[in-house]
Amino acid sequence: MTIIGNPSSVRELQGFKAYTLNNGKVEVTVVPELGAKIISLKNLRTGREWLWHPAGGLNLFNNRPGDDFARSPLVGVDECLPTIAPARWQNRDLPDHGEVWHQPWQVDAAAWAAGAVQTRVTLPISPFDFERTVRLQNGTVMLDYRLTNRGSQAERFLWALHPLLWLQPGDQLQLPASTRALLNGATWLDAVDSAVPPGQCAKLFARPVREGISGIRNTRTGDCLEFLWNPAENNTLGLWLTRGGWHGHDHFALEPTNAAADALPVAAGHEGCGTVPARGTITWQIQLRVGA
Repeated sequence: MTIIGNPSSVRELQGFKAYTLNNGKVEVTVVPELGAKIISLKNLRTGREWLWHPAGGLNLFNNRPGDDFARSPLVGVDECLPTIAPARWQNRDLPDHGEVWHQPWQVDAAAWAAGAVQTRVTLPISPFDFERTVRLQNGTVMLDYRLTNRGSQAERFLWALHPLLWLQPGDQLQLPASTRALLNGATWLDAVDSAVPPGQCAKLFARPVREGISGIRNTRTGDCLEFLWNPAENNTLGLWLTRGGWHGHDHFALEPTNAAADALPVAAGHEGCGTVPARGTITWQIQLRVGA
C-alpha cells in the first residue's frame, strides 16, 4: 500500500482518540472508538468543513447496543452494516443503522505508521469481520473496504456509506444524466439547500446506476465534494435530505450503497443486495474528492 502525503496526528478529543490525516490539501479525522466515525472532512485550500454536526456543536459520546441512531452524536460519516433500518433476519435481531456504528474498532498500528487509518471490527450479531482503510491521495480521501464472512454459509448484507453533509447557500447537487433519469424528476434534486419545504424530509434511491459519481458544487465559492465508486461493486445511490423533518435537523446525505432499501430483509428479497461466500471475503472502494 502506497501512502501519498501524510502529516498525521493523534489527539484526545472529548475523551476519545482522534486520528487525523493531513496532506496540505485535505484533512480527515477518524474516531475509532466510536464506530470509526469520520468526524471531519476539510478542504484546506478553502477552509470548508463538509461534515455536519448538530446545532449545539460537536458532542462525542458512547452509545450502547440497541440505541436509536437518532440518539447518537450525529456527526460526520458512519458505516451502516448489515442493515440501515432495524430488522429481523435469519433469526437475528439487527439494530437501527446496523451493528458497527456504535462499536469500538481496532486500529492497525503498522498502517498508522505508514500514514493510513486502518480500522477493523467484528460484528457482534452477524458472522462478519469488517475493515476500512482511510488514506489520502492528493485531494482525495480513499476509503478501502474488506468484508469477511466467518460463517460456513453464504451471507447476505446491506451496506451504505452514511455521510451527514453540511449544506451552504449556493450548493447544487451534481449527478450524471443517467442517474437523474432513475429518480423520476424529483424536484428537490435541483437545489438541495432549499427545495424540500421546511419541516419535511425525503429519501430517494437511484438504481441501478451506470456511473459511480455524485457530488455537491457551490455556485458561489466553487467548493465541491465528489463521491466516486465502481457501480459494479455498489450499484445504488441513496439521497437523503431533512429540513427539520427528522428530529429537527437540517442536513443532506449522498449514500453509495448496494441496495435500494433500508431493511436487509427487503433488500435481500426483490431489491437485491450483497452476498459474501462462506469463509469468503469481498472488497470495494469509495473515493471522496475535495476540490474548489
